Amino acid sequence: MKLDRWTRRAALMLVALAVTLSGCTTYVQTEVTAFSDWSGSDTTRTYTFIRSPEQQNNLEQSTYEQLVANELAVHAFRRVDLQDARYLVALSYGIRSDTVTVSQPVYYYNSWPGPYYWGRPIADPWGPFGPFPAGYVDQSYPVFTHVLGIRITERATGKEVYKVTARNSGAESSLMLAMPYLARSALSGFPLGNGAVQTVKLPLGSNGAPPSNEMAGAVAPAAPASAPKVVQ
Repeated sequence: MKLDRWTRRAALMLVALAVTLSGCTTYVQTEVTAFSDWSGSDTTRTYTFIRSPEQQNNLEQSTYEQLVANELAVHAFRRVDLQDARYLVALSYGIRSDTVTVSQPVYYYNSWPGPYYWGRPIADPWGPFGPFPAGYVDQSYPVFTHVLGIRITERATGKEVYKVTARNSGAESSLMLAMPYLARSALSGFPLGNGAVQTVKLPLGSNGAPPSNEMAGAVAPAAPASAPKVVQ
């Protein structure tokens, strides 16, 4: 339990650093974990969405379903009525907020003149306190973790054949703005192997969504099922 706590703190510290540099960020990085028993062919990829009681008559749910449907279509999935579907697709999603505090060094401007050499002042790049900061100030940053889960089961048997979770973190407080990146990342490389973990980097679009048919050139290869995984 102590290891998990320190791991989470370290992850939040790294996210906080990313938040401070968010003004120049050009990519959205998402961690994807998949579990698979997939054996379907392109000709049998018919599906329909199913909802929990809480998701019924929910406009937010419908919006996210359309985003996922767009990505499923890239992989030859075809949305049909329930009675014609081979697969059932269920979504889960959420957002969690944290506050992280980072100690930042404070340097003071040296207003003292000198020393002089041949009548000209020599610049002192370090200030009056030498090459070390005069102190530190604690700065707090909000960090938001966005999560999307996609579960695919066979309609006839109820057997789970694919389950994938996509997670990213940053200063964005809107799950809606994060969802296009989550949906595309979750289905990147479909179907991944059982227990596969990969990091997907998507370019930040000018309208806040990933470009329609572009992905960052570097998508980390899926880790084998035996590779160690970080417990969130």
